[in-house]
Amino acid sequence: MSKEPRIVRANIFAFPPNRETLGGTAYLIVEKDGNILIDTPPSTPETQDFLERQGGVRSLFITHRDSIGDATQFQQRSGCQLIIQEQEAYLLPEAQVTSFQREIQISSQIQGIWTPGHTPGSACLYYAQQGGVLFTGRHLLPNPNGKIVPLRTAKTFHWPRQLRSVSQLRDRFSPERLSLICPGASTGFLRGQRAVEGAYQQLADLDLGAFETAPALL
Repeated sequence: MSKEPRIVRANIFAFPPNRETLGGTAYLIVEKDGNILIDTPPSTPETQDFLERQGGVRSLFITHRDSIGDATQFQQRSGCQLIIQEQEAYLLPEAQVTSFQREIQISSQIQGIWTPGHTPGSACLYYAQQGGVLFTGRHLLPNPNGKIVPLRTAKTFHWPRQLRSVSQLRDRFSPERLSLICPGASTGFLRGQRAVEGAYQQLADLDLGAFETAPALL
């Protein structure tokens, strides 16, 4: 039986893990100009009822190819805008896709940022409210100690490029502009916390040089 989404912040919700996206966690930002869904949540009546109670979905932002799930069917049901980085748009041949190259301004407070490495079209979504929130998909994930890290797996597309993308995010933000990271998987490692606090400091503390020779996890 599906659980209700959990409140991360007053207007940010995290959905239960979705089997169709390899256990990924999707999020919803409730905004007066239209709600933004980050990745595809479980396709259940409970999800549909919850989204309808929140006022529907204006845009669905896909962070990487493994989080697509039933995005095409979701768009057909909801009529939402479907946003994905251009290198992975071909994976949605039956959808009406809004693709982007490096960045896309979704609203005055919400921006998509291309962060290649995990997959060719991996991307993060930045929300400028709440002290700055970054939704990272699988670009950055919590490790078993609950610390946010880049994770190299056997499926990683380009590990050096992923590390460069992390470095570019670190250069882009500041403690005043990034307080929270909402990862797209491995949220059980947060041990009851609903997001990663002190996000910018955690990025600043990463020794990316030490990650260069990290072995790929299975």
